[in-house]
Amino acid sequence: MSVPLFNLAPDLNVSRLCLGTMTFGEQNSLPQSFRLLDQAFDAGINFFDSAEMYPVPQRADTQGRSEEFFGRWIRDRKIPRDQIVFATKVSGPSGQMTWIRGGPKCLDARNITEAIDNSLERTQMDYIDLYQIHWPDRYVPMFGETEYDPIRRYSSVSIEEQLDALGKAVDAGKIRYIGLSNETPYGVMMFLRVAEMIAHYPKIVSVQNSYSLLCRTFDSGMAECCHHERISLLAYSPMAMGILSGKYFSPDGGPGDARLNLFKGRYLEGESRYNLSSSIIKAATKVCRFFPVLDFSNILWKMASIVICVCLCEHSGVPRHRKKAWSSSCISCNWYTVSLSLSVPLKNVHAFVLRHPLVASTIFGATKSWQLREVLNSCNVELTSELLAEINRIHARYPNPCP
Repeated sequence: MSVPLFNLAPDLNVSRLCLGTMTFGEQNSLPQSFRLLDQAFDAGINFFDSAEMYPVPQRADTQGRSEEFFGRWIRDRKIPRDQIVFATKVSGPSGQMTWIRGGPKCLDARNITEAIDNSLERTQMDYIDLYQIHWPDRYVPMFGETEYDPIRRYSSVSIEEQLDALGKAVDAGKIRYIGLSNETPYGVMMFLRVAEMIAHYPKIVSVQNSYSLLCRTFDSGMAECCHHERISLLAYSPMAMGILSGKYFSPDGGPGDARLNLFKGRYLEGESRYNLSSSIIKAATKVCRFFPVLDFSNILWKMASIVICVCLCEHSGVPRHRKKAWSSSCISCNWYTVSLSLSVPLKNVHAFVLRHPLVASTIFGATKSWQLREVLNSCNVELTSELLAEINRIHARYPNPCP
């Protein structure tokens, strides 16, 4: 099985599937992580993403393990460094992760430089291929927030200082390219403008933002910026943190080791965007196994994902036992019912993301081998025009339930 490559930057070809490592050191032990990395690499994935704060949920006694596990895997398997592309991230200001440089409190030159050095030490690598700012130093609405509140603005480190620190790391050979994450169109354009003003400042090559069937906010202002400025999207959370698998829709709420169940109440960033605690959703799960899903007046965003699940399953040959019968035209009919245990083929969800013209790679997580196998099949999936039209009609009516 071959995973196609994408030219992200000069002399930087990345596989269109990128294995995220944020479960390594928490949900996945070292041997389990090694097996997943072996499987991915053997299948043609050369692109791996991490962060200094991983694994999640973040804790003082596990912080940095994801990077450490990845570095140990490279050394143990004796993989030539130029055969893999390693991306990692510096944490933005938090105040909650006091074990990371006291908060971290800000993204000034000292914090960026120290973070780079620490990541290199944990991985025992000579350089990082793509170094990303995990989230902005300034205030922006993110992780489920959608509206900018000027009152919440605070003094932040200048983009000039951040680019200067990153540029010095490039000059020192510690990092090759830089990117942003969880950014806005304003942030992307400001980083580009400042880099154009100062010759030795590096230009960003990518932005890592969420993109999935349930979150297409990138397609608003960000897509135009990235298109004209030739910035590629690294799309994270293509499965909407597992919601699109259907596992959380089962009557029992899904397996106990599913992330949103296993870490309930401990992973606020994820739960704020992918909220499973709605009383209406709980009631729907308990009271009935089947319910109408084209009348959205009383059943919140979760139903939108189920409609998308129906469309994907209807057009992808899902075995009969995995779905219930419905009208042959799920958009034109007025009522039909669908089982809460319905699940979407992982390969179709990833194929939807990969077809986006600005997506260089989709960053996915896998805790089990079978999950990784199904994702690998997504590179060979062609979604029909009829299916895409149905998905877009649903999105137009119920846009971005998980922004």
